[in-house]
Amino acid sequence: MADEPSEDVQAVLAAMEEAEMPEISDLEPAAAREMMGEAFQPDEPVVDLARVEDRTIPGPAGEIPVRVYAPAADGPQSVVVFFHGGGFVLGDLDGHDAPCRLLADATNAVVVSVDYRLAPEDPFPAAVEDAYAATEWAAANADALGADGGRLAIAGDSAGGNLAAVVALAARDRGGPDVAHQALFYPVTDFRGANYELGGAEGYDSYAENGEGYFLTLDDMRYFSDHYVDSWVQEVNPYLSPLLAASHADLPPASVVTCGFDPLRDEGRAYVDALREDGTRVEHHHFPELIHGAINLVAEPADVAGGHDAIDAVASDLRNALA
Repeated sequence: MADEPSEDVQAVLAAMEEAEMPEISDLEPAAAREMMGEAFQPDEPVVDLARVEDRTIPGPAGEIPVRVYAPAADGPQSVVVFFHGGGFVLGDLDGHDAPCRLLADATNAVVVSVDYRLAPEDPFPAAVEDAYAATEWAAANADALGADGGRLAIAGDSAGGNLAAVVALAARDRGGPDVAHQALFYPVTDFRGANYELGGAEGYDSYAENGEGYFLTLDDMRYFSDHYVDSWVQEVNPYLSPLLAASHADLPPASVVTCGFDPLRDEGRAYVDALREDGTRVEHHHFPELIHGAINLVAEPADVAGGHDAIDAVASDLRNALA
């Protein structure tokens, strides 16, 4: 592990401290959404694409908003269904516009960004149901997107990484869409983690090491968990905590990104180990100088080189998987 975050990450953290942004865990969800939405919306698109379209698709509880990002292409492209982060409480299409544009550009794939239902208004499993429905829709309607439904991947960051991992499990278990690859940026994989005592024997060292001072805090994780999960009984449900699935065999090949200064670092590593132990091929991309949320830090004024590196590393895996 690096001794400290990269210089550009340190500059971002210093700017946040100087701005005296409230702690997410001190705010009501609506206020937290407004604050974080403003923080991660660049003034200009980070890259121009041939087509960017907002639309809705059918979902289990009504229409689901999605944004379709399509680079220029001569023929059908692969398709990547993307689930945004935000602890299942925050996040929207605008706040993840920059990484989705960069991912579409770097993979030359159609990216479908999904605005799934959020907690506490819609707790677990609402987000899972929306994510799975969106993946089914993308597979069935790829032609209309100018894409090839036989070359389908799923991706997400943080909470969205959890949803991508869970959709991969559910697709295997339910005989659902054929997913060629799962790309997980610093995913939540074990909901027990935030509720363990810091440094406890059963906890993850990264919660103790990075629980304060690096953007995502332990208090934030507990806040998200309290809003998303109605009962501790659900913590061992594999569609909530994918690390706890009985088997990680017969899953799509995976890319997993972890960051050195992230409370979720060690549960991401644990998921890499679980996939490998059960024979699922996985590329582990570790960035020791980065913090949680790095792929959102890819546009001015918070443009972090490592965020671009993480997207590029995963994009290379996706290109190979979807070729």
